[in-house]
Amino acid sequence: MRRGTNSLEVKILNRNRVFRYVNGQSETSMPDISAALGISGPTVLTIVKELKDAGVVEEVGELKSTGGRKAKAIAAVRDVRYAIGIDITANHVGLVYTDLAKKALKHDRIRKTFSCEDNYFRELGGILGTFVKDNRIPEDRIEGVGIALPGIVDRQKNILTQSHILKIENVSLERWANAIPYPCELLNDANAAAITEDVCCRKPENSMVYLSLSNSVGGAAVSAAEMKGNDGIKNNFDGGEMYMGDNWRSGEFGHMVIHPEGKTCYCGKKGCLDAYCSALNLAALEEGNLKAFFDKMESGHGEYSRIWEEYLQNLAIAIDNLRMCFDCEVVLGGYVGNYMEPYLERLRTLVAAKNIFGGSGEYVRVCRCREEASAYGAALYQIERYIAKI
Repeated sequence: MRRGTNSLEVKILNRNRVFRYVNGQSETSMPDISAALGISGPTVLTIVKELKDAGVVEEVGELKSTGGRKAKAIAAVRDVRYAIGIDITANHVGLVYTDLAKKALKHDRIRKTFSCEDNYFRELGGILGTFVKDNRIPEDRIEGVGIALPGIVDRQKNILTQSHILKIENVSLERWANAIPYPCELLNDANAAAITEDVCCRKPENSMVYLSLSNSVGGAAVSAAEMKGNDGIKNNFDGGEMYMGDNWRSGEFGHMVIHPEGKTCYCGKKGCLDAYCSALNLAALEEGNLKAFFDKMESGHGEYSRIWEEYLQNLAIAIDNLRMCFDCEVVLGGYVGNYMEPYLERLRTLVAAKNIFGGSGEYVRVCRCREEASAYGAALYQIERYIAKI
């Protein structure tokens, strides 16, 4: 507990802790809550009553007796709120929805070429409306829509300041909000994917760097310790803290220089990681089909094997840099990350050879959520905002 915390803040904090604990169990009891959180029985009783009155927890029967009086079973009302995530790419729209259980209840991906025109935004609103209708999501329970985009997002101003992939600059949330009948917010796509990995897969005691290897290279740093964004607000996702930087530009790992005076990056610098490890470098060899590249390489295409080995060598440089900066696990995601599992040991060997502190490179792993991770994370962001207010 931080110094200077007053009784009202303690009450709010404890209420949120109790709900998060209940929400993390299939069912529980007030004695279990008290023991797990170190909160007195009478306080738990009061908080549970408040949560029941708010409609976010309910009694669901009785637990098995352990020799005394049966305890009442308590569970979260997870369908009290839903959230939808949308992932905007140059050629597709991905959608995911979830509830307070934070599991992806359905995901969909539709081919749709991006255009910063009113017609595109109207059609996007129609795609969302169809998704809501087809999945019978109660509209009055939709907490909000998170919109993940490939580019730099200023979340304070809710502006996509720049997107190389979408070829747009300074586009405000309003363009999307005008077509979407629910509260919405913009997020960087790599940050959104990191939220998914953080909430669903990261060990609470560990920090993490998420490296997104998609058509552009980006990422995010998530700390297990308290860390605040430039607005002074903790960027908390059920335990992790995402560092956003002073100008909302943290995680632009694609613009680390790994080869001075090397290939020219789209940003104008030479030798950026993006110029070497963007998924486009591989997909372009097969007319944009990344899967075809890996299929051909696996079937014995010698030139593709050479190109892939070079890719791994360059990636190892970046991973070693990230390890030196953050001293935590590095998680590989994005389009290429989804194919990385069979090659992880080779990559770890390359990384281990560069690590001055020794080890086998075991700190590198592949993301565990590989379907619509950015859309999923954008939905989770909305759910986490709701839970934080309970």
